[in-house]
Amino acid sequence: MKIGIAGCGGIGSNVACHLVRAGVDHLKFGDFDKIEKSNLNRQFFFKNQIGLYKSKTLAENLSAINPEGEFQWEIIKFDRTNIKDFFAECDIVVEAFDKKENKAMLIEELLPMGKIIVSASGIGHWDTNKVSIKKIGKNLTVIGDFEKDTDDYKTYSHKVGMIAAIMAGTVLEKGGYL
Repeated sequence: MKIGIAGCGGIGSNVACHLVRAGVDHLKFGDFDKIEKSNLNRQFFFKNQIGLYKSKTLAENLSAINPEGEFQWEIIKFDRTNIKDFFAECDIVVEAFDKKENKAMLIEELLPMGKIIVSASGIGHWDTNKVSIKKIGKNLTVIGDFEKDTDDYKTYSHKVGMIAAIMAGTVLEKGGYL
C-alpha cells in the first residue's frame, strides 16, 4: 500500500505526521511552496525552517520521527499534465490543496484511475462543531465543515489539526492499517 499526499501545508504536513506516528513508513508527496512565518500556526514546521521548501523539509521532519521511513518528495506544482504520473503508483491519495480548482483537478484526474482519495473541504474558521465525514461513491471521502473556505476565513491549528487527524484515520482504515 503506497500513500500519496498532494500538498504539504496545513493538511498535508499534519496528515503525514499522523500517518508516520501511526507506523506508516512509506509516503510520496509534493509541493512547490516554501515555508512562511504565517504557516507556523497550523503546519508541521518550525521557525528555523522559514524559507525552506515544504516538501523537502517535511521529509526531514518525518525522518526525525522515523529514520528508517522512506519518504519520496518532490518540489512540484501539480497540474493536469503531471499529477497522474506523480501518483501512478499510489493506492491512496490525500488531497491537501488550498484552492478549490486544484481540489477539483485532483479528483477529476485521479478518481477515474481507481485511486482512493481522501480530501478536505471547509477548514477555515475556528468552529469545529460542523466537521463531518462525507463518503461520495466507493473511493472518495471528504472531511470538513463544507462551508468555511480558507479564502473567506482564517485558519486555526485546532481545526486544521482535527480535520487532518480524521483524514489520517480514514487513510489508515482504507489502507488496512487498523
